[in-house]
Amino acid sequence: MRKLYIGNKNYSSWSMRPWVLMKQAGIPFEEVKVRFDSFAPDSHFKKTMGAINPVAEVPALVDGELVVWDTLAIAEYLAESFPEKQLWPRAAADRARARSVCAEMHAGFGNLRSLCPMNIEASLPDVGARLLKDNPALQAGLGRIVQMWSGLLDAHGGPLLFGGFSIADSYFAPVGTRIKTYGLPVPPAISAYIERVQALPGVKAWIDDALAEKDFVAFNEPYRQHR
Repeated sequence: MRKLYIGNKNYSSWSMRPWVLMKQAGIPFEEVKVRFDSFAPDSHFKKTMGAINPVAEVPALVDGELVVWDTLAIAEYLAESFPEKQLWPRAAADRARARSVCAEMHAGFGNLRSLCPMNIEASLPDVGARLLKDNPALQAGLGRIVQMWSGLLDAHGGPLLFGGFSIADSYFAPVGTRIKTYGLPVPPAISAYIERVQALPGVKAWIDDALAEKDFVAFNEPYRQHR
């Protein structure tokens, strides 16, 4: 049985992506949660993950003797391992577009990630309003998300970004939780898309687990440091 190492579900957006992908696609795996305690080299978290992969980070997928780390690498490995699941869109042009927007998320949106860390159990609309007012780069990042999602939903007719469920939807699922946590203003069509994603069984299972976790990390803003 393949194992997926993840961090706290309330905070770990990068862990959420492959977990949701595998759960929603029906790919069997064993979850191994490694609680964030500190990112110091001698912390339990770093020691545990350092024994699994060379960067000592989550997520990490262990499949037999193979260890795959980095969220996008895991997604690509799963897509190749389970072609029948069609984790990327069927058409070549759509696959290229889906890879492009996932790569954009992977490398960009630093202000959204750093200023609005994932915190599923929280409701922070006042914080979100202040952050948007004070940070033009955050406004620009949110505008790009709206532009991207609107364009893809229009092009493919929904209900998800490329019609049916794909890696792209799992990749942006944590962005939807951030938008809701911080009350970031988006058009009704984008709010509806977020609700549809959060109603997917795989996404709902993660959110339910996060809300039940009650395992809140106490040290200084760990999820701000963890991407």
